[in-house]
Amino acid sequence: MFVDLRSDTVTKPTPGMLEAMWSAKVGDDVFGEDETVNALEEKAAKMFGMEAGLFCPSGTMTNQIAIKCFTQPLDELIADQTSHVYRYEGGGIAFNSAVSTRLLNGDRGRITAEMIAPEINAENVHYPRTSLVVLENTVNKGGGSCYTLEDIKPIAELCQNKGLKLHLDGARIFNALTNTGDKAGDYGKYFDGISVCLSKGLGAPVGSVLLADKATIKYARRVRKVLGGGMRQAGFLAAAGIYALDHHVERLKIDHAHARILAEQLQLCSWVKNILPADTNIVLFDTIEPAANILQKLLDKGIKANSTDTHRIRFVTHLDIHPDQVEYVVKVLSEL
Repeated sequence: MFVDLRSDTVTKPTPGMLEAMWSAKVGDDVFGEDETVNALEEKAAKMFGMEAGLFCPSGTMTNQIAIKCFTQPLDELIADQTSHVYRYEGGGIAFNSAVSTRLLNGDRGRITAEMIAPEINAENVHYPRTSLVVLENTVNKGGGSCYTLEDIKPIAELCQNKGLKLHLDGARIFNALTNTGDKAGDYGKYFDGISVCLSKGLGAPVGSVLLADKATIKYARRVRKVLGGGMRQAGFLAAAGIYALDHHVERLKIDHAHARILAEQLQLCSWVKNILPADTNIVLFDTIEPAANILQKLLDKGIKANSTDTHRIRFVTHLDIHPDQVEYVVKVLSEL
């Protein structure tokens, strides 16, 4: 049996999604004429209580566009030291926006208003101007840890009082919502920008949507063009996103249940040193021997996974992981 636990980005479109893509009505999106792209942008914006949306090829692009929209060169943003925008976007904060980054050490990637407040620079020619706070939900490097709206409210209030913008890297935002029970529509009250990824837990083949007010999205569309993100008949891809939003959100509970089963088995394994709480669909655990050794043993049994450090392994469950595969992985783990 083959089981791919490397990431929730490895999924293939379902038959229903393929049918939706095949029948999509398309046009030239750079001219604003792709009605399926327009429908996706409007749908996502409405879901999160935002004014407008912009469909982009990736979450990295939506995040980088947001940072460009919300900062000026010589500014500084605040984020957790594990954040995707800092660690996994190729240094884009500095390259695209000429902005520096103030890194905080949060709890599994989650930062608080109390942590942020003393790091906001005073107006001084020696300091970069603090202009933006970026949160990630769920936190990849935090093992799928997530913020609740109650966690976010004081951060949003601080940002508003200090004149800072607040952006959400919502790479797995629907996993967070599934776990917390919060409503997507309430997020628009607190964030200036939200990036919603469609190609992770939701299983679309490509794409993220940046949500903001109309003026920001108008400028974001210009930045997307400069970055080479203007896609023409992109409705075929947008149709997959619409299908994912309609059909693949509720089922995330299954992925979370599968992750908990794997975490429970890992608790019983003598070669495992530590396991982070499996709140959503990511399981991070530390191994006594080098992670590379364990990964090879798993691969020999047809199980693919990734390491995130020399002694840390990540499992990610997704819509292409089925109960019989979970049962198989549990068996292999118990025998290692």
